[in-house]
Amino acid sequence: MKNKNLKFASRAVHVGHEPESSTGSIIPPIYATSTYVQESPGQHKGYEYSRTQNPTRGGLERCVADLENGLAGFAFSSGLAATSTLLDLLPAGSHVIACDDLYGGTYRLFERVRKVSANLEVTYLDLSSGNLKDSLQKALRPNTRMLWVETPTNPLLKIIDLESAANFALERELISVCDNTFASPYIQRPLELGFKISLHSTTKYINGHSDIIGGIIVTSDQELAKKIGFLQNAVGAIASPFDSFLAARGVKTLALRMERHSENAFAIAEFLESHPKIEMVFYPGLPSHPQFELAKRQMSLAGGMLSFKFKGNLKETIKFLEGVSLFSLAESLGGIESLINHPALMTHASIPADLRNKLGITDNLVRLSVGIEDKQDLINDLKEALEK
Repeated sequence: MKNKNLKFASRAVHVGHEPESSTGSIIPPIYATSTYVQESPGQHKGYEYSRTQNPTRGGLERCVADLENGLAGFAFSSGLAATSTLLDLLPAGSHVIACDDLYGGTYRLFERVRKVSANLEVTYLDLSSGNLKDSLQKALRPNTRMLWVETPTNPLLKIIDLESAANFALERELISVCDNTFASPYIQRPLELGFKISLHSTTKYINGHSDIIGGIIVTSDQELAKKIGFLQNAVGAIASPFDSFLAARGVKTLALRMERHSENAFAIAEFLESHPKIEMVFYPGLPSHPQFELAKRQMSLAGGMLSFKFKGNLKETIKFLEGVSLFSLAESLGGIESLINHPALMTHASIPADLRNKLGITDNLVRLSVGIEDKQDLINDLKEALEK
């Protein structure tokens, strides 16, 4: 690109999406190919085999890496494929320190796969309260190799001090990973705060249209980029050309969508906080949030995700969930349409019930992924369901 000083929204539209040179097509084509013709053995145009490199996937990788202000990006077939590949950076028997409020799929991978296949050890901590560095120091072991955080967390929207966590990891030579899916690069950029790796499920806000499954890793570290690039090719859980094309299309409107998601979510959070049938609202944009000031420092907006506790038991909560019409009862998040979810029975069902209750993922907890519809229509939908 000629202008290297473009703002986020302009870069989202143009980086990695350059017009196709031979025809001038404003939208680059989908390179649905497995292999590439070589002029002579080992002499080619930068592409040999599509597991290793693909122009469509490469465009998405360059774009998201640029938006995160990272060095390199690596697109995968799912967010968990990206997560799994990052764990391959670690030798068998390694110890990972992770935040306690995690996506259920990440917890399942840690506990039920890598503990068995790689003797992985994981310590889960509440990194949103107390002295973060003291908590991390107490958990540190001789075989600790990685620090893994989500912020905002899933599903309780806890906020973790990324700069402090990154400094701790740097001082102890740990690989620092932040799952940035809930925020997206438009709202928060962990690499700028010192993290070595930022991870996304591109299924969510990056793509934004609920029509692909994908993941992406961005790193700011040259050595890690080499290792992740090797693993991406060696393990092979790559994003397909078509999914890469759709994610690249979606990311062009990321700035616009995140503004609307955040505006709608804030209005809904205020409505719910004042409703007599709601016990508690978890949203980093509300002054009542325990880490409200921290969220303002490291996030440009509060995002489109919120959770709340309904005043009622499981049966009553389910009746409320079944009473909405504009919100769709479904897993996942980050799409243009609004979704409502029951974490204990849906996204976090893989976490044992006693641990869920300990964490606060109770039977009356409801999670919303607020879409881009009219905010008053969304509020009216929730209001009607609550009245029922």
